[in-house]
Amino acid sequence: MRHRVAGRKLDLPTDQRMALLKGIVRSLIMYEHVETTEPRAKEAKAIAEKLISLAKKNTLEARRQARRLLPPPRVSRSLLSLRGKAQSEARKSLAAQDPVKRLFDEVAPKFADKGSGFVRITKIGFRRGDGAPLVKMELAYD
Repeated sequence: MRHRVAGRKLDLPTDQRMALLKGIVRSLIMYEHVETTEPRAKEAKAIAEKLISLAKKNTLEARRQARRLLPPPRVSRSLLSLRGKAQSEARKSLAAQDPVKRLFDEVAPKFADKGSGFVRITKIGFRRGDGAPLVKMELAYD
């Protein structure tokens, strides 16, 4: 029996499963839609809904909690070797890729009047190779 056992294991070890789900949520926030399998989408939806609810608070503590799940883009060694204007432009492009900044500045304000149901999952068919059910996961602004 699976009493009081929440979530799916997705046939992965914990660290790999969390990395997969964080990547899906990051893509959802950055691109507003993502296609994946149904079990993965259902698990990622729970994380995304909690993050959007957190972002609606718009406090420093909320940003810190969101940063735990969505780390900033990595700084490459080539960026560290740049100087002057080139370095500042490279830093601006990194800031544009930051999912937490996008979550708090662009995504959360669109859901200000909505209490829940921020993510929509739509079935789109089956994967050709193994027949896994595919879904499109998107932010439900309407």
